[in-house]
Amino acid sequence: MRDPERLREETTMAFKFAALAATTALVAGMAASANAQTIRFGHVDPDDWTASKKGAAANIFKNIVEGETDLTVELFPAGALGNEDELVGQAEEGLTQVVMVSGAMSKVCPAAGVLDIPYTFSSATIAWDVLDGEFGDALAEHCLEQTGLRTLAYGETGFRNFTNNTREIRSPADMEGLKFRVQPIPLYVEMVSGLGGEPTPIAWTELPNALSTGVVDGQENPVGVIYNNGLHELQQYMTLDGHVYAADFILISDDFYQGLSDAEQQVVAKAARVAGNMGRAIQQWGTAEGVNKVQEEGMQVYSPTADEIAAFAEKAQPAVIEYLRGELGDDAVWIDNLQEAVSAASN
Repeated sequence: MRDPERLREETTMAFKFAALAATTALVAGMAASANAQTIRFGHVDPDDWTASKKGAAANIFKNIVEGETDLTVELFPAGALGNEDELVGQAEEGLTQVVMVSGAMSKVCPAAGVLDIPYTFSSATIAWDVLDGEFGDALAEHCLEQTGLRTLAYGETGFRNFTNNTREIRSPADMEGLKFRVQPIPLYVEMVSGLGGEPTPIAWTELPNALSTGVVDGQENPVGVIYNNGLHELQQYMTLDGHVYAADFILISDDFYQGLSDAEQQVVAKAARVAGNMGRAIQQWGTAEGVNKVQEEGMQVYSPTADEIAAFAEKAQPAVIEYLRGELGDDAVWIDNLQEAVSAASN
């Protein structure tokens, strides 16, 4: 028979070891929890990766990052965290770690507005070469200094095109006397005025009613936006002039980024590059599909010749460039830098 005292000592020791093991496990779990970080990724498009450029980009970003790191990515699509301006503000404050936005970027980094100079890019592939090259890298670095937001990669919202319900547009002369809804952004007002149309700033939510009631004769948007929102049902004519190429910016709070390990930074950067290209691919698919669908449903679509596009550019660019030079001041050098980069990529 075992000594009762000896048994009590062994039992006490066992409890101590068990308690130590439990405490060690708890501390390890707390440390792991502290090290595990969550990336909130916000954008304003639908989540459906098959139809949404930002949705596709966000989902593949999440899959890559979570598959190759211990980071967790929470997606907030369809404006769940607010509009683009609000998303940028959240990223600057570190409340949302990654956002994917387009037009809102030029509001916090005015130099990004040079990308909206009409008829700058003759094709998407030239835009990709410029944005993925030295110019895009330099613009990203400049905007990082201005905002504290690191541009991980560029995506694509697409080329914007004119539609109207009055007549086919083949030249700037065809735009005279027509009222076009534009975004409440001075650059777009200057562009349409330069082309001879009458720009009418109207909020996006009011556009369908403005078209239905004849407040405006036409509007301008990427093909996918026109088709997916039923604007082709309110407009008879579309001109594929591609007057503005809209880029998406995949942004991350640099404070958050610098807190990641080198290995995590590499994966996040890679995931963003893949995400940007995924968004571009979905956008290209949506444009091609959209053109076919709007025609099948009765819309008349015209593709201008190179000479006709040149005539549009001759009218639209001077007013916009003059406006931007006045707004940018010393940063107007970005206009010249962009033109040089486009020229190099086009040759």
